[in-house]
Amino acid sequence: MSDLRSQIDSLSPAEKADLLDTVWESLEADSASLTEAQRAELDYRIARHEQNPSDVIPWQ
Repeated sequence: MSDLRSQIDSLSPAEKADLLDTVWESLEADSASLTEAQRAELDYRIARHEQNPSDVIPWQ
């Protein structure tokens, strides 16, 4: 993992941004593998948050 970190550190800011875009797109593709139950739970949680955004757990 430290080798990966050193490779990332050697990238220019533009290359790092491109890498982030690539990783983000990969994560979005992975999200397609959620089950219907997982999607329903996420939708439920998002809806509850949107109804009452101040109802959060404070950071300790």
